[in-house]
Amino acid sequence: MPSAECQILPAGEGDVPLILQFIRELAEYEKLSHEAVATEELLREHLFGLSPKAEVRIARVGGEPAGFALFFHNFSTFRGRPGIYLEDLFVRPAYRGRGIGKALLAELAKLAKACGCARLEWAVLDWNAPAIEFYRRLGATPMDEWTVFRVTGDALDNLACG
Repeated sequence: MPSAECQILPAGEGDVPLILQFIRELAEYEKLSHEAVATEELLREHLFGLSPKAEVRIARVGGEPAGFALFFHNFSTFRGRPGIYLEDLFVRPAYRGRGIGKALLAELAKLAKACGCARLEWAVLDWNAPAIEFYRRLGATPMDEWTVFRVTGDALDNLACG
């Protein structure tokens, strides 16, 4: 369990610089800093603009930012119900092993239940053994029969042009 001083709250627009910092720290941990091109302006628009595309929860310990979860709602056609997709979960190294990651996931699970969601899901890099073991301990199961596909950059442009 996280310590009593841990709070998990929805992010506000004033948290955009912190969210961007968390994203950069996560990208560095995942050895993907070169792909982290998000800006404060983009985050402000897509998280807090007229039509928000995602939500963020921030974990604070003693008032200090310890981690975050960025997620969005999706839909399961087979179940006919919404779901939550966790795009990113990150806990700063100094706060790991204190139950903060579990608390963030529990917060999303509560939200999923309250919204009538059929599932909470996410992806993890194959090499990230500590995260994979952590998720398994929580009861999460890998979807080994699925392969994730992605279209970005020029391929996305070309596909959009037909």
